[in-house]
Amino acid sequence: MSKMLKGTIYTLVAGIAWGLSGTSGQYLMVHGFSALSLTNVRLLLAGLSLMGVAYFSNPLSFRLIWKDKQSLTLILIFALFGLFLNQYAYLEAIHETNAGTATVLQYLCPVGILAYTCIKDKVAPTVSEIFSMILAVGGTFLIATHGQLNQLSMTPKGLLIGLFSAFTYSLYILLPIDLIKKWGSMLVIGIGMTISSVFLLPFSGLMQHQWLFRLDILLALIGIIVIGTIFAYTLFLKGTTIVGPVKSSLLASIEPISAVFFAFLIMREHFYILDIVGMAMILMAVLLISLKDLWIQKKKGIL
Repeated sequence: MSKMLKGTIYTLVAGIAWGLSGTSGQYLMVHGFSALSLTNVRLLLAGLSLMGVAYFSNPLSFRLIWKDKQSLTLILIFALFGLFLNQYAYLEAIHETNAGTATVLQYLCPVGILAYTCIKDKVAPTVSEIFSMILAVGGTFLIATHGQLNQLSMTPKGLLIGLFSAFTYSLYILLPIDLIKKWGSMLVIGIGMTISSVFLLPFSGLMQHQWLFRLDILLALIGIIVIGTIFAYTLFLKGTTIVGPVKSSLLASIEPISAVFFAFLIMREHFYILDIVGMAMILMAVLLISLKDLWIQKKKGIL
């Protein structure tokens, strides 16, 4: 097996695992977890695990980061406004809709970042970028209304929290850019997850949660924390080092497809034709943006 093929497989498997995590979260919320308590336990266990991996990977950086007050302040901001808000909004969106719909709505994030970049840099979008924005807006419209202007196919809260999830996903991507360049993503995200989970403990209700020690609950927890967070993130990073960030982001777009599949398989969710068309339009918008970035990097000789 070639190195590039390995990187491709790693990234695809990570995307599929992320899709499973959303459905696992939906299952747990149906069986007694609140979105807030589930966010807390996911951040706590995944954060501690990623910090452990980061320590054994680079003990020197792990020791030095605690002496850098500026970096720790920035990680705190990222932990609260990137990690916590995104994880909570995503799970709340799943609770209000379903894992497949919430994941697809979150994938509006690249379109939002594109619009923000065009406004910030005062640069007009290209024809392909305009087309991707039209696809994204049209896809969201179909998912939200099924083509009926006078009614929504989901609750207003579900739509708003899904769009908010996409916004917080943008913060999750943009806030730690400089930190990750300096310290590495595993360490920054591991510490960020742990910090946000500790802040959340007094308010999430996790300490009062009545745990049901059943096989299905255990498997769902493994799905969202071990497979869908620790394993998926580690594998995605490994794949990214081989195929590069642009290609890996493109390949990871399998996540919403995976989420829809697992929502149908495990939760018996039903999706209408217009749902599928709307989801396809949003994914096409994301693919257009990713392919454009890939073409630019190839043109510059980066890839």
